[in-house]
Amino acid sequence: MTLEDESGSIQLYCDKKRMDATEGLFDTIKDLVDLGDIVGARGTVKRTEKGELSIAVDGFEMLTKSLLPLPDKFKGLQDVERRYRQRYIDLIVNPEVRDVFRTRAGIVSGIRRYMDDLGFMEFETPVLHVEAGGADAKPFNTFHNSLGMQLTLRIATELHLKRLVVGGFERVYELGRIFRNEGISTRHNPEFTSVEVYQAYADVSDMLEMTEALICYCCERANGGNLVIPYGDETIDLGARPWRRAPMNDLVAEATGGLDIMGTWGPSADVEGARSAALDWLRATGDKEVMKAITGVQTAPSVGHVLNEMFEATVEGKLRQPTFVLDHPTEISPLAKPHRSKPGVTERFELFIVGRELANSFSELTDPVEQRRRLQSQIETHKVTQAALRAAAEAKGKAALAEYEAELYPIDMDEDFVTALEYGMPPTAGMGLGVDRLVMLLTNSASIRDVIAFPLLKQQ
Repeated sequence: MTLEDESGSIQLYCDKKRMDATEGLFDTIKDLVDLGDIVGARGTVKRTEKGELSIAVDGFEMLTKSLLPLPDKFKGLQDVERRYRQRYIDLIVNPEVRDVFRTRAGIVSGIRRYMDDLGFMEFETPVLHVEAGGADAKPFNTFHNSLGMQLTLRIATELHLKRLVVGGFERVYELGRIFRNEGISTRHNPEFTSVEVYQAYADVSDMLEMTEALICYCCERANGGNLVIPYGDETIDLGARPWRRAPMNDLVAEATGGLDIMGTWGPSADVEGARSAALDWLRATGDKEVMKAITGVQTAPSVGHVLNEMFEATVEGKLRQPTFVLDHPTEISPLAKPHRSKPGVTERFELFIVGRELANSFSELTDPVEQRRRLQSQIETHKVTQAALRAAAEAKGKAALAEYEAELYPIDMDEDFVTALEYGMPPTAGMGLGVDRLVMLLTNSASIRDVIAFPLLKQQ
C-alpha cells in the first residue's frame, strides 16, 4: 500500500504477524481501505527486500473515507471536460497538473518580486466600474441595490492606475482579475489574470526592455534557469536577446509581398483605397482561413483599422518566436501617445510569442484635450462599426440579428479620467501582460483552461 501527500509518497509495509498485536488491524486495512481514502499510519522505517523505503505499520487510523471511486489507475481521467469541471479529481490523479499550478504560483510571486524590487508599488483598484474603460471589450453588467446604480465588472485596471500616477505615485502596478463578457476558446476565458504596470518619466522603450527582462526572469524561475523551452512540437528561444522588433506595417508588407498600407493610403486617409487593395489581395489568395478577414476589412472605418485586420489575418499566427510589433495606427490606439517622428502611428508595442499576444504597451497619452478627442472618436467609430454589423446581420436573417444583438455593447466617455488628466499627468509609460498566457507558455500548456484552476464552462 502506498501513502501519498504533497511532500511525496512512501510505501506502507503491512506485516500480519507484526500487526496482530492490535486486534483486527490487518483485517480492517484489508477489508475497508480503498483507493483515495485519507489515512494515518504509525510505525518504524525499514527497507524491504527489494530495497524500497517503507514504514512497517504498528498503528493505523482512517481519517477520511472516500465514498466515490477514483478513476481507473491505468486509464486515468481521460474525459478532458470532466477534468475541468471536477478539477479536484484531476489534481488527485494527475501529479503533473499539480505541478502546473505550483509553477503558476511561482510565476505570480515572481512577477510581484520583480516589480517590488524595481520600486513599484502594488495597488488594488475597483472591480466595480460605472463605465467600462481601458479597453474595447464587452463588460459584464451588474446592479448595486443600495445605491441604485448600474455597474460593470472591470475590463482593465488601466484608468484607475493612471489616476494614481496623476496623484503622485510614480511607479504602480496591479496584478488581478479582469472580466470580459466575450467568447471562450483555448486562449480566452471570461475572467483572467493580468498585471498592468505604469511608470512616470518613462516611455515605451523602457517598457519594452522591462517586459523582455520580466518574462525571462519568470521563465528562469519556472524552468530551472533555462530560457530555451518546448511548446507543443516547437522550441521557443527566449534567450536570443534582444528579441525581434518590427513595425506592424512592415510585417504586413512582408507577408503580402509589398502591400504598404500606411505608406500608400495613410497620408491621405484614403480608407476606400486601402480597403480595395486589401480585399483584392485577400481574395487572390484563395485561402479560406485568410479570407475570413474580408468582413472585417469591408467594415473597417479607417486605414489604421484596415492595417490591423490585415495584420491579424496574415501575420499574427506566424509570429512563433518572441516578436515586438511596433508602431500601431493611431485609430486603434486611443490611449497611446502619437509617435514622435512617424505620422499616423503611436509609440506602442504588442509582444507575440507562439502566435499569441502576450503583452501590450505604449507611451501614455497625457494631453487631456487630445485624449477627449480620441475617446470621442473611438465612441463614434464603435457606433459606425456596430451599425455596419447590424446591417450585415439583418441581411442574413433573424438568427444572425439575434446573435448580433446579444453581442452589442456601448462605449461611454469616462469623464472623471479626462478630468484627472486635466490636473496633469507626467510623461508615463504603461504595460499590460496576460498572466494566464504567460503561464501557458512557460508550462507548455495548450489551453488556457489548463492553467486556470476552475475555468468557466457551459452548464450541463
